[in-house]
Amino acid sequence: MLEIDFKEIITVGMVLFAVIDIVGSIPIIVNLRAKVGHIESEKATIVAGTIMIVFLFVGEGFLNLIGIDVHSFAVAGSFVLFFLALEMILGLRIFRDEEPGSASIVPLAFPLIAGAGTMTTLLSLRSQFHTINIVIAILLNIILVYIVLKSSKKIEDLLGENGLGVVRKTFGVILLAIAVKLFAANVKGLFV
Repeated sequence: MLEIDFKEIITVGMVLFAVIDIVGSIPIIVNLRAKVGHIESEKATIVAGTIMIVFLFVGEGFLNLIGIDVHSFAVAGSFVLFFLALEMILGLRIFRDEEPGSASIVPLAFPLIAGAGTMTTLLSLRSQFHTINIVIAILLNIILVYIVLKSSKKIEDLLGENGLGVVRKTFGVILLAIAVKLFAANVKGLFV
């Protein structure tokens, strides 16, 4: 039986939106577009969505293969989310040290959209939410990613540098709170 829960979809969607940080990545996207010309929005979106959905389903099996339980991965994921949140709030550069390269797939689809933080988040979320709700949230986020990629120049002009900063910091605080909740919910499972 499908357990579609709109509250879960909204929660997971917000978490993924904050982790993917497509709005905060607009300056990187604009810079990439200036370097290589045209960005293939459709291709980048489809590849990123496919990576996320495949990892959602095979990620746990992969972990079992190497002997890591979901609680351990979720706790590790909470640390990754914590540091991503700090990056967003404080303006640090922890995870994106390299400048974007030259293609829509690398680095746009992977690792910018569907990167390590997103993968860790997906498996961490899977320990708390129904898979169908996570898939729906991924699809909603992929639609948003596509819209942002298609209209990145207009969004940049509309929000301006200060507006982008406010959006990034707001989602950073939300992500920080979610990281703490995720840690608290899974740390007990390590000792059972």
